Amino acid sequence: MKVLVLGASGFIGFPAAQALARAGHIVYGQTRSAQKAKQLAAEEIIPVIAGPVSPKWLNLVPTIDVVIDAIGGSADISSLSNEILQAVINTIKSSRDPSAPKLTYVYTSGTWVHGDNRTDIVTDTSPLTNPVEIVKWRPAQEQRVITESTLNGIVIRPSMLYGRSGSILASVFGEAEKAKKEGRKMTFAGKPGGRFALIHADDLADLYVRVAEKAAICGGRAFDAANDFTESVDEVLAAIAKVAGVKEGFAYREPANRK
Repeated sequence: MKVLVLGASGFIGFPAAQALARAGHIVYGQTRSAQKAKQLAAEEIIPVIAGPVSPKWLNLVPTIDVVIDAIGGSADISSLSNEILQAVINTIKSSRDPSAPKLTYVYTSGTWVHGDNRTDIVTDTSPLTNPVEIVKWRPAQEQRVITESTLNGIVIRPSMLYGRSGSILASVFGEAEKAKKEGRKMTFAGKPGGRFALIHADDLADLYVRVAEKAAICGGRAFDAANDFTESVDEVLAAIAKVAGVKEGFAYREPANRK
């Protein structure tokens, strides 16, 4: 297959692009960085140096099989996600041969759409009735993807990632190191009794490969990407504090960026 990964130099996109290339597919990787383009090329990923919405990669849409939206970072993801989707739809309508198979479009969402549920077992078939405030726009975007008639739309919802450079969890280790130096408790935003749904970056990458290769039977579905067990947040924080040598332990603080 020919696959285009948007955000191919990112924490999710890079392992996914690597895994697709290892599986024998022709992989194009969009990045805005000329330096990161060299990293992609070294991994046998064809770099496309361009912005998130650019003719440089949209020109590939008529002839490729799969587009994976793994754009992340601090940009206005809510509007950008829809802008990318609409650009792909418009290009399909104007430039893709009607006799060609539907383009598979894999959108990267996240398990935060399930909200903070501490009583029920949540799966990828659970209704999205209480998303975390900062991602409350995502369920509607997921529906746009999986119901769009011009695409074979699929949604992947990564849980909290670990491995490689650490993603969000890297900040916990940074906080532990800082707390040790300052002789205080390390802090974490949240409340006691929570559990982490986790997945390693490379295991998530494997899911992208499997979904892309089995797109014909995965279309129109959303998949939660998580290990088959969760971890106690209290126990994880206690272990990090112990390993980092934070004698004062840890404490929770009120989240400051829920909106």
